[in-house]
Amino acid sequence: MQKGDKVLGIEGTAWNLSAAVFGDGLISLYSKPYQPAQGGIHPREAAQHHASEMREVIARVLSDPSAIRAVAFSQGPGLGPCLRTVATAARVLALALDVPLVGVNHCVAHVEIGRWATGCVDPITLYTSGANTQVLGYLNGRYRIFGETLDIGLGNGLDKFARSKGLPHPGGPKIEGLARGGEYIHLPYTVKGMDLAFSGLISAAQESKAPIEDVCHSLQETAFAMCVEVTERALAQTGKDEVLLVGGVAANSRLREMLQTMCEERGARLFVPEPQFCGDNGAMIAYTGKIMLEAGATLPLEASRANSHYRPDEVEVVWRQDEVKREPESGHRRGAEALVTIGEETVTKRRVSKSYRVEALDAHLIAERTRAEARLIAAARKAGVATPIISDLSEDMITMERVDGTLLRDTPTSASLARAGVAVGRLHGAGIVHGDLTTSNMIERDGRCVLIDFGLAHASTEVEDQGVDLHVLFQTLESTTENPAELKESFLQGYASAFPGAAAASKREHEVELRGRYL
Repeated sequence: MQKGDKVLGIEGTAWNLSAAVFGDGLISLYSKPYQPAQGGIHPREAAQHHASEMREVIARVLSDPSAIRAVAFSQGPGLGPCLRTVATAARVLALALDVPLVGVNHCVAHVEIGRWATGCVDPITLYTSGANTQVLGYLNGRYRIFGETLDIGLGNGLDKFARSKGLPHPGGPKIEGLARGGEYIHLPYTVKGMDLAFSGLISAAQESKAPIEDVCHSLQETAFAMCVEVTERALAQTGKDEVLLVGGVAANSRLREMLQTMCEERGARLFVPEPQFCGDNGAMIAYTGKIMLEAGATLPLEASRANSHYRPDEVEVVWRQDEVKREPESGHRRGAEALVTIGEETVTKRRVSKSYRVEALDAHLIAERTRAEARLIAAARKAGVATPIISDLSEDMITMERVDGTLLRDTPTSASLARAGVAVGRLHGAGIVHGDLTTSNMIERDGRCVLIDFGLAHASTEVEDQGVDLHVLFQTLESTTENPAELKESFLQGYASAFPGAAAASKREHEVELRGRYL
């Protein structure tokens, strides 16, 4: 190793203060986490811990300051007081060592250290930690968010439940242990297209009078199945064949088992880094800082302010040039939850059992979604929305007309998105929320947009549900197109022309987008 080829990285977004030095490989890593006396993380106490321990943590990894080529730090997202403490330390070190500063997105760093540690190339990443639950994939020069929590992060949700039952912090390991002796009971399962919501599930688990073992078992089975479903949905949409699991919750063996089962059924490979690289750690900041430095992505001091809501899709990924693989079209297409057989005149959609889900939950979701889909397709047609005509129905299968046309996912244009806006406006005006509003479920036929795949649809006139429906679509445009702003504007014009409540729904979508994940 030549002198000056090493990068110092500092991580301190929340509970764990950690530093590392990275060169050709990991040189050194040391962490000193904040441990609250009781309850969850107290941001100011955590920041005070980071400030008091910073000198020791840095000293444990920095044996040769003259070899440091740059200082990298976690710029966000995270807890404001903690981020500011780390950013201040990084600036001081960069000035003292006279080296560049690199601001690293915490979420992107989890992906990059996972890729380095496991050898995967172009994965769909399930990132599950205390404050974050996201499904990420690289596309068009950025890490796109294919799905995420709409309220609380999974790890925080588990800790919140654990505290309510008097279990020690962190709650995840204790919940996992109790779950091994439990039986399944029904708890709310909330998947909204590509997004998730955990607050209802956590509340129901807290209020349940069932034995604690049964509640822990069912909480895990439900929450993890939601995460795996959305991950599978992203795999189906992108045609990728690798899944990377990162974040603190990645330590859970049941979550790994469920993801492994899903990947085997889809012909994909699961990658999980060793434990020291799963949770928050300085190595991920040092390594990501190194590859950013080599790509010229340094940061002037005046732009080094901490950003507690720094989203991964805001980062221009200048160090990657990968191409996205697409799944070839055929007469049989495997979606995220169903096998679709396309005939000359009809399409048969049969929901397939998911081995990663417990049998009772699996059977409930298949039957419920099949019935609801058929009922809401018929209701949408009555409201003037173009949908396939249903010819047969059973407990797990729907047969409907084949819709010939152009999938909006393949050729999105301003005109086609405007027509899609009209269709969705009519749908919302009829009190129906699609639930999986992506361009993969829109077909252009004879100058109209035909909406398909109502598998997650439900009846609702709530502006919150309408806003989430739009949010799912807009996330899809962000993650799969090169001109999302233009397409979004065209969609909203068509939407407003067909739905009197368009302004309120659009405003709520923006609120959903801005919601912080550190709750």
